[in-house]
Amino acid sequence: MVSLNKNILRTILIASYIMIVALIISGLSALFSYLNTGADRSTMLHTEIKKVDQYAPKMVWEPLQNEGRPMDDQTLNAIQHDYLDAWYVKQIAYKSNKTAGIKDYYTDSARENLFAFIDLNKAQDISIEATTLSHNPTLEYFSQDGQLAVITDRNVIEYKRVYKAKALIHETTETSTYQMVFLLEDGFWRIRHLVKDSADIYNNESQQINVDSLNIKGINYYPQANPWDMFGDEFSTDTIAKDFKIIKDAGLNSVRLFVQYEDFGKEHVDAKKIEKLKRTLDVAEANQLNVVLTLFDFFGDYSIMNWTLNQRHAEAIVNAVKDHKALLAWDIKNEPNLDFESRGQDNVIAWLDNMIDLVKATDSIHPVTIGWSNTQSATILKDKVDFISFHYYENLENLDAAVSALKTEIPNKPLVLQEFGLSSYSGFWKPFGSSEEDQANYHKKIQEQIAANNLQFMSWTLYDFTEVPTAVVGRRPWRRNTQKHFGFIDKNGAKKPAFKYISN
Repeated sequence: MVSLNKNILRTILIASYIMIVALIISGLSALFSYLNTGADRSTMLHTEIKKVDQYAPKMVWEPLQNEGRPMDDQTLNAIQHDYLDAWYVKQIAYKSNKTAGIKDYYTDSARENLFAFIDLNKAQDISIEATTLSHNPTLEYFSQDGQLAVITDRNVIEYKRVYKAKALIHETTETSTYQMVFLLEDGFWRIRHLVKDSADIYNNESQQINVDSLNIKGINYYPQANPWDMFGDEFSTDTIAKDFKIIKDAGLNSVRLFVQYEDFGKEHVDAKKIEKLKRTLDVAEANQLNVVLTLFDFFGDYSIMNWTLNQRHAEAIVNAVKDHKALLAWDIKNEPNLDFESRGQDNVIAWLDNMIDLVKATDSIHPVTIGWSNTQSATILKDKVDFISFHYYENLENLDAAVSALKTEIPNKPLVLQEFGLSSYSGFWKPFGSSEEDQANYHKKIQEQIAANNLQFMSWTLYDFTEVPTAVVGRRPWRRNTQKHFGFIDKNGAKKPAFKYISN
């Protein structure tokens, strides 16, 4: 018994010794790591700016004709980088009423006004959420010693929201001109002097695009084998071509496709994804199908500080395919009103409003719409979109009245019933669901209503799916199984009774 106790004690002592040594090593490792990251710029900033894009408004420099020393590209890029970071930390400071990070981008004298403004806002419980959307800087002067630069930044588009006690009291978009003096200190270009020369209300009236010949008779499309991952590893133009031929032969003329924000690389759009998108548009053109391209699928962060990153994403997509003959229209976002409660209705609408401006500024030819999830939201931003799109999965007995109300409020723009359908799932998880015959009767009736109301349409969807990602409808089996059976063609490739009413 005594021997057993000694062995237990010895084991405890050895284990304790090992733990102490491990803790000492861990502590020394952390200290060594800390001492060796002192020169890393990202650790020097209290705002934790990493070496990734945080702020990317559109920058268009005037041709270099400055006085003083000629400017080289490397130095100009460094000035631009620090200038945008200066805007970023200032926007963070105005939102939080904290001064962290300001000293990294503003000299002592330039900080005084910023600190005073922040102190005043803090005392009055005011905060400002803001961003700049575009800059047009001109290098006026670069000193011979390479330590000083003078810049005028014209037509800076600034969006601001002012809150008092967390309640929105003012919202504005301005166009301003700034004059700045930069000093090179400790390897950073810091703002030494900053003057706001002028400011005017920015009023960008979107040009309306003619949609008299729109005539959409289409369907929402995903390949059966890889729904919601159309441009992933299983991408196949052969499959898409076969499906597009089925769609065309069924009497339809359009497809609605989806560009997922993260899948396409967010602000750094993946060139390989763009190539797959172009090849898909080529297949659509070959089959005489028009494409409504929906942007920002699976996106839900409308934070003002991220707007510039979102806009660089949209700009890259639009520029890449805006000249393609198959492109019919841009759909800014699928069902954004579903984010009203979680993200704030004002935030979502402001994001959409500015994104419409960006897309139209990049492509002045193709019309723009928003895929609202219901008729009640479809009047939002009605004056900025070119045609009205809404989804309808409600009781068909109420559709005529809903459309009539829309036509009364929006009498001068085409209405597109952009999503509709009925699942034919009736099984263990939904024993009283609809049958394939019920689905066929649904499509027969809604096509009659579409014709009577002179609606354009895009049904949901060509195929039944064997798998539906949880990101689409969650993990609840009754929802996932229901979502699998909206197609006109079943999982074995056989046309369901509803196929008879796919186009009329």
